[in-house]
Amino acid sequence: MPSSALDREAIEAEIDRVRSLGLDELRTLWRATFRSPPPPAFAKDLIARFLCWHIQEQAVGELDPETAKHLDGLVRRDKAEANRPRRIKPGTVLVREYQGDRHTVTVVPNGYVWRETTYASLSTIARAITGTSWNGPRFFGLRSGAEPRASSEAANVSPAPKNKRRLVRAAKSHPAGAAQRPLVDDRER
Repeated sequence: MPSSALDREAIEAEIDRVRSLGLDELRTLWRATFRSPPPPAFAKDLIARFLCWHIQEQAVGELDPETAKHLDGLVRRDKAEANRPRRIKPGTVLVREYQGDRHTVTVVPNGYVWRETTYASLSTIARAITGTSWNGPRFFGLRSGAEPRASSEAANVSPAPKNKRRLVRAAKSHPAGAAQRPLVDDRER
């Protein structure tokens, strides 16, 4: 394996050699390099990429601490943003099927309208629907942990029979109060 004293051409030649190896040869090289077998889920391409990265790291060194900290911060921010509630435009219609009943909530400038009453939060509506404490954005599929799915206005009025059967099966397979797949329709996108 090349060391930091070798030039760029030698590193590129070693990377080309690693890329040309078969799966068994890559696994053998992995064991020799890292003194453990490669993870079973790693395919040939991923093993080769990781070994090539390791060759480059040995030749030119690791990331400096400042760059590593910056990249780590970017990863953390992406995770935090994934759980941040989405900003929903007024006019957006949220549809949630729960225990066989379809609940439609319309976003208005000062809250959410459900059953002709305006509420300040989705959590209040989710609690009224389920009878238990819920995170409203999660209940309606606006946060991670739920699986939102966009649907057309026509699908909100008359769902396809195939979709309805799937929702009924999901309702039967989940205990009362368990989250099911919400439907989201943002008309102003």
